Amino acid sequence: MKEFSFTSLLFLTVIFSTSSSANADDNETLQADILFLKIQELEVEIADLRNKVESQNHLIKKLIAESVTDEEASQPNKLSISGDLRFKGMEDIKSKEDVFQGAVSALEAQDLDTAFNLFTYFIENFNDNEKNAISYFWLGEISIIKNNLDASNDYFMELILSYPSHYRVPLAHKKIGDIYMKKNEPIRAQEKYNFVVREYPKDTASSLALQLLKNME
Repeated sequence: MKEFSFTSLLFLTVIFSTSSSANADDNETLQADILFLKIQELEVEIADLRNKVESQNHLIKKLIAESVTDEEASQPNKLSISGDLRFKGMEDIKSKEDVFQGAVSALEAQDLDTAFNLFTYFIENFNDNEKNAISYFWLGEISIIKNNLDASNDYFMELILSYPSHYRVPLAHKKIGDIYMKKNEPIRAQEKYNFVVREYPKDTASSLALQLLKNME
């Protein structure tokens, strides 16, 4: 598994700030969200990330080279990234890591469609509580960027309900508040932000929610 670098962290922040069509304040909030998020993730996963050499580049090249038509997809050992993903003979642990890291690499490369497809494939085919929860979070984030707000809400709620003790749950609640704001429902957004501040006072999401509440005054 490829270790995240600080450069990748900053690059990912730029990805989302430039992809979003929100106003300047929203962009700044999104940048802060991603920075805090990646810092938290690095703290939790750094031990596991070390000393693992994964083949992300090989997987991405495979995804591109082996994109096929429906007719070609019937051939063995072929992979399609348009529509349903087909991974022939990729059921082992290494394949699970390849798919997840392929999704992360696509995210860093601003290839949101491939990242979305790979995160979706991951949660549909692999059982890994930590990575499934992270996948639901990024599916929610990508959906916000694409302005698919209802879908985004569903992904964040799936994370909250299925993995209630995961460290990203507070930020998922805060993101639902952001969705309400984008839907022009400030009262519901305010209620959600207050919930985050009240229930997760020591979490980074609480600080972000509190700042947004001050901006709403």
